[in-house]
Amino acid sequence: MNAIATQHPAGFRQRRGLNWAFIGLLYTSFYMCRYNFSIANGAISKEFGFSKADMGAIITTALLAYACGQIINGLLADRLGGKRAMLIGAAGTVTMNVLFGVASFWGLLWMFVTIRGIDGYLQAFGAPGMVKINAAWFGHRERGRFAGIFGFMINLGRFGIFKLGPALLAGFVFLGLWQIPPLHWRWLFWVPAGITTVVALGMGCVVQDTPEGAGFPSPNPQGPSGDVRASVKTVLYTIASNPVVWVVACAYACTGAVRQGIDQWFPRFMNEAYHVDFQSAQFQLVGFLIPFVASAGSLISGYLSDTLFQGRRAPVAAGLYFIETAIILLAAQFHTANAAVLFLVLISFTANATHSILGTAAAMDIGGPKMAGFASGVIDSFQYFGGSLAGYFLGALLDKSWGSYFYFMAPFGVIGGILMLTIFGRVTLTKAGAKA
Repeated sequence: MNAIATQHPAGFRQRRGLNWAFIGLLYTSFYMCRYNFSIANGAISKEFGFSKADMGAIITTALLAYACGQIINGLLADRLGGKRAMLIGAAGTVTMNVLFGVASFWGLLWMFVTIRGIDGYLQAFGAPGMVKINAAWFGHRERGRFAGIFGFMINLGRFGIFKLGPALLAGFVFLGLWQIPPLHWRWLFWVPAGITTVVALGMGCVVQDTPEGAGFPSPNPQGPSGDVRASVKTVLYTIASNPVVWVVACAYACTGAVRQGIDQWFPRFMNEAYHVDFQSAQFQLVGFLIPFVASAGSLISGYLSDTLFQGRRAPVAAGLYFIETAIILLAAQFHTANAAVLFLVLISFTANATHSILGTAAAMDIGGPKMAGFASGVIDSFQYFGGSLAGYFLGALLDKSWGSYFYFMAPFGVIGGILMLTIFGRVTLTKAGAKA
């Protein structure tokens, strides 16, 4: 615990980097298959006459299914292995995104809700699988920085769909040779599904679940080596009986409410509240800056928790939650498009910084290589239980007025900060991780 694990055998970092590149790219493509809905939100609503509450019902169903899936699939990932879990998730989200596009020919709300709900559950194989693989490849004092890289890969997917989505709707020139005309919103679901298919094939050929599988020793010499699968009974008892898990999980629910409030609604907020077109320079700027600063927040918070706070995640998270609250309350006082861009970007910075260090680094600290999947699943599920409030409930508020948008988020920053203060001095590598 006193020394940072930086000494690895020759070739280890390169092989880990290759492993992580394909895992990260696959998870990036998952996000393109998830945040495509935020770009299509207004177009679907307009075509079929759905209210914001109706659109929120689709969002809430997907997030609740994802949350439940995180718990179930976290257990399955610890039993099946992370690579297999991620490939199951990839096959599932490809299928459901294709079907969501096909459902546009009928335009039935219940059909959209059902398909997106199933997609939410299947996408929930991704995060536990990814965290489980990387818990075996990264030492404890490297995990905060890994969480930062994880945040970058997520935001690469968001940046990708925020660039690709408006281009598909408006038309573009492909490789300077072929003119692609404006496409129906259903292509926002079909094109990311194709990208995920290609990346999943590469991931299946390259990735190994553990360093031992690639011929290297574990970077966690005091932890398990070789087979990192654990029995369901052991994982359930060890993780569920750890009080730190539940404190982090409840705080993470607060992160989810704010993060999903931004991610699911900001394109429509800019378009309807300030008449900002998706092809305008202003929207392109916010579409770039939100994932950019989110990546920066993930990297900075992970690095600080690893180094300045010696593996403690709570002090960094507590500060971020309280700063976030102040920014949200300021945002509600200004009513111009430029101010909206600034505050959306700042809120995204804080929300994604807590997202990476609590849902990823803390989960690996708590679960260790054998139980990281379930630890991640439990903690991350709460992010989406909290985030589900940003679906139907927030949509119903927004049907009345966009004036409720920022005020909806403010209480969650306060609650998250208070929860982090209760474990302020703890290093989250607890007995659960030691037993793993």
